[in-house]
Amino acid sequence: MKKVLLTGLFCFCVLFLFQTTSLAQMQFKLLATKKTSTMQKEMNEAADAGYRFEGVSGGETAFGGSEVVVIMSKPMDSDLKGRYQYKLLATSRTSTMQKEMQEAGDNGYEYKGQTVFETTFGGEEVVVILEKDIKAEVKRYEYKLLATSKTSTMQKELSQAGDAGYKFVGVTVGKTAFGGSEVVVITRREVQTR
Repeated sequence: MKKVLLTGLFCFCVLFLFQTTSLAQMQFKLLATKKTSTMQKEMNEAADAGYRFEGVSGGETAFGGSEVVVIMSKPMDSDLKGRYQYKLLATSRTSTMQKEMQEAGDNGYEYKGQTVFETTFGGEEVVVILEKDIKAEVKRYEYKLLATSKTSTMQKELSQAGDAGYKFVGVTVGKTAFGGSEVVVITRREVQTR
């Protein structure tokens, strides 16, 4: 009995030490800018150094004004340098965003996040971040962007998208140039290649 307890205690200690060590070995990078073109460049520079996208938010920061803020992370024990590439899309027109997302999806980029913020030149825009893993098998996606000010209309459009095989990937609510205060939903489905 004593041997079983000691073995159990030893396993618990090793597991605790392993979890504590792995949690402490993560580096983070915070990027913040008013220009979406600058953010895409900074994200790709961070990706070249081994960082990967974690999250995005847009809004007013204390000293920067209206900015898009991105968090990226890098495990200290892995080498992800140059593995990921990022595209940041920002527009106030649904047709433009739909077209740009589809072009990125055709090239293997995968949706990672979205936000709404007031850009320097474009007013309030929806910003979408896409990621491509250049070492993985390329998956192609078909994207469908839904935008409306009426939640009942969005329910209908989401149901139709679901019936067509699309899956939900993201939503923002905010005042956009798309049409005032709107719900903007992005869905996608994987394109089967032959």
